Amino acid sequence: MVVAAFYRFVALDHLEALCRQLRTLAADLGLRGTVLLAAEGVNGALCGGRRHLEAWLDALRRDERFDALPVTYSSAASDRPVFDRLKVRVKPEIVTFGQPNCDPSERRGTPVDAEVWNALLDDPEVTVIDVRNHYETLIGGFPGSLRPHTDAFSGFPAFVRQALDPGKHRRVAMCCTGGIRCEKASAYLLDQGFESVQQLEGGILRYLATVAQAENRWQGECFVFDQRLSVDRHLRQSRRQGE
Repeated sequence: MVVAAFYRFVALDHLEALCRQLRTLAADLGLRGTVLLAAEGVNGALCGGRRHLEAWLDALRRDERFDALPVTYSSAASDRPVFDRLKVRVKPEIVTFGQPNCDPSERRGTPVDAEVWNALLDDPEVTVIDVRNHYETLIGGFPGSLRPHTDAFSGFPAFVRQALDPGKHRRVAMCCTGGIRCEKASAYLLDQGFESVQQLEGGILRYLATVAQAENRWQGECFVFDQRLSVDRHLRQSRRQGE
């Protein structure tokens, strides 16, 4: 079994019709998982056979708003379910942040690949921030990263107000699981006057999928929002499920 994770910030309309279309196709292909739609874009993770997942994604990409939509794949054990059912829903936000003026489609931090990210980890002039919630960072992370210890992503602005200063923290680099939270977090920092903001493109999952193992700086496991609970540095399903 394969899990496909994807998102895109793009203006969408006729959301209910699009929701029905995507739900019907996913159900016909036997996929399970969650797809969220909002006026700001799409965010999803689906599980199934690789051929069925690619058929669904190909259909989605035929809509020019989702052309060349990037996808990160990870593996899942066939004998342990990743998702119980299929959910395709319309929501106010595709990732809850609570800052309506923050628009990643207008501007965001500079995306960087794994090689550049490793250089940023070694740069003492860069403040590296792990945007994820506290419980996610307990099982793994990048060494030396600053962790906000938030209970929910909507708490990130309060962390910024309390712990960061655009005059002091002149260069900021951010990471999160799949990249979507960094889109909003980096846009928020730019709105607050931070001048140099970079983000790990595709998040931790794409880093683990693309970085050479000899250069892999990740320590521990990566929390994921499905019944696998976490994946290891090779993107294999954790043994934590069922423990």
